[in-house]
Amino acid sequence: MRDFPSCFGESGVQIADSSSSSSSSSSTHKSAHNLVTCLYQAPLGRGGCWCLITITWTKNLMGQGLGVSVEEGSTNRSLGRLDIKPWLFSKKKGSKSLELGDSKMDVFWDLSSARFGPSPEPLEGFYVAILFDLEMVLLLGDMSKEAYRKTGTSLSRSNTLFVAKKEHLFGKKMYFTKAQFCGNGKVHDIAIECEMVGLNDPCLEIRIDRKRVMQVKRLVWKFRGNHTILVDGVPVEVFWDVHNWLFDPAAGNAVFMFQTSLSADDKLSPWSCSQVFGEAQRHSFSLVLIAWKNE
Repeated sequence: MRDFPSCFGESGVQIADSSSSSSSSSSTHKSAHNLVTCLYQAPLGRGGCWCLITITWTKNLMGQGLGVSVEEGSTNRSLGRLDIKPWLFSKKKGSKSLELGDSKMDVFWDLSSARFGPSPEPLEGFYVAILFDLEMVLLLGDMSKEAYRKTGTSLSRSNTLFVAKKEHLFGKKMYFTKAQFCGNGKVHDIAIECEMVGLNDPCLEIRIDRKRVMQVKRLVWKFRGNHTILVDGVPVEVFWDVHNWLFDPAAGNAVFMFQTSLSADDKLSPWSCSQVFGEAQRHSFSLVLIAWKNE
């Protein structure tokens, strides 16, 4: 798979091609594990323009890190980027500003009390607030009151849409993450299980909140495919590509994508996500998971 933000910059993401070739080094694999990328579509100023905001959470031996980049929605032209260095050597709360042509972006963050799981993305005890021309367009985290007080803004309805998320997972046969498939809906636990060792006929299972929603038998013949499940009453198209797990263990990864499908017109072709962006009422969300097998 190509780099996640650039894929959506072209309004699509190919997942038939796995995340790396068999020539990738194990160090590259490990660095990729500590990366979560989220993509948002947000209004830019008051002229009816919109932009893409990419939030990147990272983790390495030096500590945690946060990156914010902005692209113009209609042209995918980069408008700017802010990087907050690993927190071992920088403040865990603060603010930075960036000029975006005729607009100004302010980023406020407080991660001093943030709590983390295995992922570099914090679970709770934090906020990240992004303002365009002193108007809040994106607020992440559970400390909203503190964010509004710090930024001097008031609670307002935001037209920002959570478009996509890419996350790297690793394990021996079990892979876990969480996802929110629609608006302010429930956050669901996702589990992917696939046992390869010593099995002539490996099987793939996917569970949502501990309930099995999908099972793929004869995986050697069905190493790529797609299947529709229902989550919160919304159709979700699940794509999988476990070719590397079966036939190229040196590459080490498999690719899974969960794509909400709100209407028949949003139905995807087997290996591409086209028309990621559209009208809000037809908005769809994509979750891309890169699963690496531990040695």
